[in-house]
Amino acid sequence: MSSRANPKVVVLMGGPSAEREVSLSSGRECAAALRAAECDVIEVDAGPDLAARLLEIKPDAVFNALHGRWGEDGAVQGLLEWLRIPYTHSGILSSALALDKQRSKDAYRKAGLPVVDSVLASADAVRRAHVMPPPYVVKPNNEGSSVGIYIVPEAANGPPQLSDDMPETVMVEAYVPGRELTVTVLGDRALTVTDIITDGWYDYHAKYAPGGSRHELPANIPQEIFDACMDYAVRAHKVLGCRTLSRTDYRWDEARGLDGLFLLETNTQPGMTPTSLTPEQAAHVGISFPDLCRRLVEEASCDR
Repeated sequence: MSSRANPKVVVLMGGPSAEREVSLSSGRECAAALRAAECDVIEVDAGPDLAARLLEIKPDAVFNALHGRWGEDGAVQGLLEWLRIPYTHSGILSSALALDKQRSKDAYRKAGLPVVDSVLASADAVRRAHVMPPPYVVKPNNEGSSVGIYIVPEAANGPPQLSDDMPETVMVEAYVPGRELTVTVLGDRALTVTDIITDGWYDYHAKYAPGGSRHELPANIPQEIFDACMDYAVRAHKVLGCRTLSRTDYRWDEARGLDGLFLLETNTQPGMTPTSLTPEQAAHVGISFPDLCRRLVEEASCDR
């Protein structure tokens, strides 16, 4: 990226994905933080005219605050590579790989990282009959933010009635009871472990509504589990080819000890809202939100 003291930065937000509202919130927060870090910021809601807008603005860098498909799956990264505009977060391949839950699991397995058994199935097949013994979870294979999550309990009378807006292919994953843990990686450094405490499943509402969840950091868990979470997050970051920033989520069944710890997914563009986990973890290790955003801009590049 340009070494200008006050770089011109486009913050990309919004877009057409199911996570549009979250992205708008993340984008506004990041834009404010970058202004506090003395950047010249222009906020852009990503639409069909995005390439023309970027060519008109001629930014020194793009801060990618998009979430979900098109913004987090390699699509917009490909556009930015084509335009040769430096951008934040991960590149085309790692973004596409991380958002595809099944393929990222395949990469985890090859790296010796523990994952939950799962299968891909058509949404119609899942509606007709159990495709694995309950309890299990059904979710889109390529969305984040707990969009479209269905939990089928052991005592379920029948298969889940998925909504009509679910994709044609979904992931069906064995349910792991216990706690939700997460670790942010900045550079090649794991920051800390957060224990996400909710009254139920860590769903879309729990993630983004004020008071929807409580974050305990560092997590009050056995040192063996804490260390494993930190180690696995860095290994996942590397095996997926992530750049600068990622966050890896886990389920941990306390009754099984280390054998009960499983990676769920790695987020290449973690949320940056007031209730988000990554800004909290950065603050815990002494990195302010403006400094975190400015660092991402300073490390922006093409060929990521």
